[in-house]
Amino acid sequence: MKNFFLKFEENFIAFLLVSMTLINVANVFVRYVLKSNITWALEYSIMSFGWLIILGAAWGVRVGGHIGIDTVINLFSKKTVKFVNIISCSLCIVYGAIILFGSYIYVEKIYSVGIRSQDIEWLPAWVPKTALIFGFGLLIIRFSGMLIRIIKNEQHGLGLMNEAKEVIDSIKFEKNAKKTSRKEK
Repeated sequence: MKNFFLKFEENFIAFLLVSMTLINVANVFVRYVLKSNITWALEYSIMSFGWLIILGAAWGVRVGGHIGIDTVINLFSKKTVKFVNIISCSLCIVYGAIILFGSYIYVEKIYSVGIRSQDIEWLPAWVPKTALIFGFGLLIIRFSGMLIRIIKNEQHGLGLMNEAKEVIDSIKFEKNAKKTSRKEK
């Protein structure tokens, strides 16, 4: 079940990106060739993009895709680094909880008023706004799991991508590859 959920998340994000692209390409064709318009295309794209950003943020936490700068933190002892990571992770959970609470109030208010989408008239406006609830709920779950792993010493950081380290590693790899090819000749 866990694997299905993880794959579902990736596939849903990919679906959103592909569907947005196809609908926008179709709308450009309809607009410039057929001199008409797909009236709901812009609203669909905005809704899909919102879902894509919010779910993509949670997915980025899961795969370690967010950029992190930990050069200064790495100068400290392991105990200090662990403490800073626990504080950072806790602050992310608190931030997510605040936004989740506000999102719930926002979506509930739209639901209670009965507002409909502007261009997709059959769609209640609260439905696409639930992306906030799902996305920040997922972020809280991901950061909570990360916090537990940091406390148990199963993880030694926030799992952020270190671009500087990757560039340095790629340069070292290229130099080693050149040395190896020269030796073979």
